[in-house]
Amino acid sequence: MQTKLASWARDTDLGNEADAILRRCVHCGFCTATCPTYQVLGDELDSPRGRIYLIKQVLEGAEPTQSTQLHLDRCLTCRNCETTCPSGVEYGHLVDIGRKIVDERVPRSWREKTKRTLLRKAMMSPLFAPAMRLGQAVRGLLPVSVRRKVPERRDAGALPDVGGHARQVLMLAGCVQPAMMPTIDAATIRVLDAIGIGARIAPGAGCCGAVSFHLDAQDAALAQMRANIDAWWPLVQDGKIEAIVMNASGCGAMVKEYAHHLRHDPAYAQKAADVVALVKDVAEIVAPYAQRLRSRLPAGTRAAFHPPCTLQHWQGLRPLSEQLLADLGFELQPFADKHLCCGSAGAYSVLNPEIALQLRDRKLGAIAAGGPDVILSANIGCIGHLQSGTDTPVRHWVEVVDEQLRRQAGKQG
Repeated sequence: MQTKLASWARDTDLGNEADAILRRCVHCGFCTATCPTYQVLGDELDSPRGRIYLIKQVLEGAEPTQSTQLHLDRCLTCRNCETTCPSGVEYGHLVDIGRKIVDERVPRSWREKTKRTLLRKAMMSPLFAPAMRLGQAVRGLLPVSVRRKVPERRDAGALPDVGGHARQVLMLAGCVQPAMMPTIDAATIRVLDAIGIGARIAPGAGCCGAVSFHLDAQDAALAQMRANIDAWWPLVQDGKIEAIVMNASGCGAMVKEYAHHLRHDPAYAQKAADVVALVKDVAEIVAPYAQRLRSRLPAGTRAAFHPPCTLQHWQGLRPLSEQLLADLGFELQPFADKHLCCGSAGAYSVLNPEIALQLRDRKLGAIAAGGPDVILSANIGCIGHLQSGTDTPVRHWVEVVDEQLRRQAGKQG
């Protein structure tokens, strides 16, 4: 694609990066076949190719409008198009640039701005946890639209003493997962303990930054990234931590991009690169021990595995995760369109509920054809979103492995 950037964009860091990405696009249209929003809306401007044209026009001097902003907002940032693209277009980075530039030039309505600000701050507020517990206590009385966002409370169970393990890893504290689904962190700690690895959460680390980054607060997101690096850095430096383990693929995808987002920060660029080198999804840690665990697990659980977009398109870990689950003894049920987004996409399901629900129901319909006993995934957002539309249990795979290990231990005891 030929480009002619406007003077204000030419020779800037963002302009140069965007220009290099744009020039790789060859207009082939393969991306439209795998774009969830294009499949739902049928609008070329709601496809990656259409959004690329919009961003190109803005960078070449066209004035962005609220329509431009709307089409960029409606992108799920699933990066399915990157998996499909034969030219290696880094669409995810391009749409980040486009959104930043458009948001600086197109003011949002006070209603939209307030909604985004409240959503961002509420998810990271110390009041989120007590509010979630209250919501769970009265869940049956809540309106359906609210109840979809409030998962049923489940006991996290007791945690083992992991300090004696020679192998130690860090976990991300996160923002909403400890309050919404504390069983995921607890299960991760117990499963890692079962293979001889101690996991702990570093004080001072918090949200990965994804929420702020995708809600018009990229500077705030960068500050969160730096805060996490500062919290991890002393433990990384002493060499006693072999990995930073992620059990939410959305967080893992974001943290693995810290080096990219902080590449122009002289104080953090190298630190970010060193941190990224340690980041592992929990599946990457458990995979080498699958056969050992399988001897302690029941065989034949019929499961459907929904690979989150942040796992399969951002990190390329779908094959490893599916092989791990098969090695652990799950009977994985195939279903159509496994590559498509379920519609969760962080805050997307709150801001674009109609599209999100269409994608959710489409995904659940495909999964239901296989008749699984449980739906497995690897990201809290996908788990909650899918569970809101089905009676089939939707769990993080590490939760189910943990439950099975504890059940077998109880039988033997």
